[in-house]
Amino acid sequence: MCKGLATLPATCLKSAKDIKHKLSFLLQKPEPQTADQKEVKEKTAASKRLPDPSEVEKWKESFSHVMSSEMGRTVFTSFLRSEFSQENVDFWIACEDFKKTPPSQTAVRAKQIYQQYVEADAPNEVNLDAAAREKTRQEVEKGSPSCFDEAQKLIYTLMEKDSYRRFLKSKLLQDLCPKETGTSRVKKSSDWAESRQALAGGA
Repeated sequence: MCKGLATLPATCLKSAKDIKHKLSFLLQKPEPQTADQKEVKEKTAASKRLPDPSEVEKWKESFSHVMSSEMGRTVFTSFLRSEFSQENVDFWIACEDFKKTPPSQTAVRAKQIYQQYVEADAPNEVNLDAAAREKTRQEVEKGSPSCFDEAQKLIYTLMEKDSYRRFLKSKLLQDLCPKETGTSRVKKSSDWAESRQALAGGA
């Protein structure tokens, strides 16, 4: 057998080796998903899940309940998107994530957030006054781990006093917690279907 292989042209042997290599590569087990990939899938799944009515009732009690709930933030983000002010909640979430950033990466990440949301004419500029914007710039340059604290609080207050009040009256929220009486009971299925479509469309 070995003698027979030895008589084959070198090109044939090389082709056989290439085929063997490709087969072994295809038979390898797929690599496990990275943490980022898992996070994206989890967020997509969350955006398609409808909240429990009791959870929605908590959102009506206070803005803090909305922002402390992953589903609450998802629904509120969908509402802000309809008002073309999604950058506010995106900035708030970016600030929360920044607090978990490893010290070795804070300077780079702070600059990214500042350029994305805070500086004048940023792609997703949030509504901050000149004084707050300047103070944030100085804190970012210093490399302070709390560089966005003041700006984040201002945006939170803005959303709480402005957008949240309209959110409470929005059809999106009302449809997520329909009343179980009269016509509302009949409409429940279609209204929830519309809400699911709105949330999934914004994901």
